[in-house]
Amino acid sequence: MTISRRLLLGAAATLPLAAPALAAFPEQPVRVVVPWNPGGLADILMRALGPGMGRLLGQPVVIENRAGANGAVGTQVVARSPADGHTLILGNAETHVINPLIYPKLTYNPATEFTPVTTFASGPFVLITRPGLGAETLEAFLAMVRRQPGKITFASWGIGSTSHLAMEALIKQAKLEMLHVPFTGAAPAATALIAGQVDCMFLNAGPAEAAAKDGKSKILGVGSRTRIPQLPNTPTMVELGLPVDAANWFGLLGPAGLPAPVAARIAAVVGDALKADQVQEVFRAQAALPVTQTPAEMQSFLAVDRERWGGVVKDLDIRLE
Repeated sequence: MTISRRLLLGAAATLPLAAPALAAFPEQPVRVVVPWNPGGLADILMRALGPGMGRLLGQPVVIENRAGANGAVGTQVVARSPADGHTLILGNAETHVINPLIYPKLTYNPATEFTPVTTFASGPFVLITRPGLGAETLEAFLAMVRRQPGKITFASWGIGSTSHLAMEALIKQAKLEMLHVPFTGAAPAATALIAGQVDCMFLNAGPAEAAAKDGKSKILGVGSRTRIPQLPNTPTMVELGLPVDAANWFGLLGPAGLPAPVAARIAAVVGDALKADQVQEVFRAQAALPVTQTPAEMQSFLAVDRERWGGVVKDLDIRLE
């Protein structure tokens, strides 16, 4: 009886802290910083999700692009923002897992300076070649690269990005020599590929499918363990004998100290906004899979992802100043 009374008193003592935090949120528009250029997959998905979130929250959701340093510039802005739920970061494996592994002088600590809220999407990459390259299969592409060591170029949306590391993993497995051409975002990298300025890249499946519809660009393989509905006839890299794990996730995080009731409410709002037909349509067009997690589930997911990418970065020995 005494123990139950103490538990009840302890639970009641938390209510004055939690209730005002939730009652006061949101008091103003919610800003979501997208730390990449407009037009990339992260930007497209967030702009599809934002209006529905705004209606459910009763305040507009404002998207702000802050590109630079593989997402580090915009991420740092949010780390220094008030932890009241009105400023969030659109994070992914690059901002919250890979950057601290490759940038020794990173100005934020993703493990301690952020509160996980929820993931909302995941999606595989595909290996795509520029128009006119002349390689119709992965086998033909690998043979071409081996005939011209160091001459075939590949694009990425930044040094140390998931697109960069996926290609480096392929290069290592297949014992290739290629030239890396980094860009400041997925959209300019894809534009360069379609224009024939670079030879190939790992690109998000949705934009790659659109780029290959005219038959000029060629998708050689999917970087997931199973085939995807948008490209049912395209084999995976695993099927082709090169088990390259090429995919990314997207989610929302707030600054450290974000009240748990606020984080939980935002996660619930994201989950409800994902159900809208127009949001589902955009996600399907981009070959992105809707995903919902509680803040606690996202925290556990991040720990697993850090271990996975940590092994890749260690194997490749990538360090940037």
